[in-house]
Amino acid sequence: MREIARIGGSPSVEPDLAEVVARVAEGDRDAFASLYDALAGPVYGLVLKILRDPAQSEEVAQEVMVEVWRHAARYRPEQGSVTTWVMTMTHRRAVDRVRSEQAAGERDRRSARRDHTPAYDQVSEEVAVRLESEQVRRCLRSLTELQRQAVMLAYYQGYTYREVAASLSTPLGTVKTRMRDGLIRLRDCMGVNT
Repeated sequence: MREIARIGGSPSVEPDLAEVVARVAEGDRDAFASLYDALAGPVYGLVLKILRDPAQSEEVAQEVMVEVWRHAARYRPEQGSVTTWVMTMTHRRAVDRVRSEQAAGERDRRSARRDHTPAYDQVSEEVAVRLESEQVRRCLRSLTELQRQAVMLAYYQGYTYREVAASLSTPLGTVKTRMRDGLIRLRDCMGVNT
């Protein structure tokens, strides 16, 4: 055991942390409580310095201390002090959390870019509809009067061939021919490729 000075008080006795870790490796809960008391503050401080988020820092610090409990048997005194061993685990765990958060943020940004649909542009849509409507009107004017009447009754009024024939007092075969010829002329005028 070694003496350490307490701030504002008399020196207290701190157990050798290597001995404490050896007891923790054997499952000694009291030894772990001592180790926790000695290292939880520095662990949390380092994590907070890296993450800059108190809630996440508490979580990562707890994960580190659980890792110390589970893997105390892996500690090798010849490789460094207990504090160095624990702080190395702490640093690695905190950096892993930073990288994980950065990767999650990047995934979210990529997903948002993929899922982004361009905003609906009402003005350009209305302009396109008006231009298209004007082209249809212009092309309808290029039809003969009989073709235009038959096409308009069928497409704008919803008449069947028979209803168009009855409305125009024209034989059914003639109406079908006028509509077919009119639609061919409309297709050509509109520039529709078949």
